Amino acid sequence: TVIQEQNSYAGVTNKILAKGARRICTAYEGMERFFPAAKISLTGNPLRGRFSKEGADRAEALEYYGLTPDLPVILVVGGSLGTRSLNEMMKAWILALEGADAPVQVIWQTGKYYEREMQAFLAAHPVANIWQGAFIDRMDYAYAAADLVLSRSGAGTVSELCLVAKPVLFVPSPNVAEDHQTKNAMALADRGAALVVPDREAVARVFSEAGRLLADDAMRSEMEKNIRALAVADSADRVADEILKVVKRSE
Repeated sequence: TVIQEQNSYAGVTNKILAKGARRICTAYEGMERFFPAAKISLTGNPLRGRFSKEGADRAEALEYYGLTPDLPVILVVGGSLGTRSLNEMMKAWILALEGADAPVQVIWQTGKYYEREMQAFLAAHPVANIWQGAFIDRMDYAYAAADLVLSRSGAGTVSELCLVAKPVLFVPSPNVAEDHQTKNAMALADRGAALVVPDREAVARVFSEAGRLLADDAMRSEMEKNIRALAVADSADRVADEILKVVKRSE
């Protein structure tokens, strides 16, 4: 048996399976507090899609989303179904503009669950410089265009952001087992690689924090450097290698 733990806080199932596992692949350091240290291999999380440390071309990405290089870009992403807190945050920010053009550009992924509601809101409160959609088919372009990401902190998203090395402000979901999204986010924040705002404070705080970050080039540069250091580009190969080693030892 080989298991992989994607989060910085081990789940109950993997804690149980670890007792009989030959190898445990992890995405974070310090996982010996959950698993026997001799069984652990730091592999990162395998990712699907067009992600590389080089990233997509930013000019192509801006054109794809109908954006301009003249204004900074914020990417707001809340998962395939969407995130009520991030959508309410966007609505509050748009209302605060009082009809003026947005001072930044936003790629706003609303999620399928909230698609119609948010489309209706934006139709009633039109504002320039915002791309809105239920899904983002080209996440490589979304990351390439973004100067700052506002996001949940699920395991896959965290690994993607490390690989593309984008400054990020996490709003962890409180509705997950053992609050693992907060622990994922804090694992980066403790290394100066991200900022974290609690979900209950998202509407009131996130855009003011985002504005502060966009105005501070040095801080964003430091965050990019720190998050890049946590990236594992060959994670799938590392996990496969660990599996093959276990198989060969079992023959």
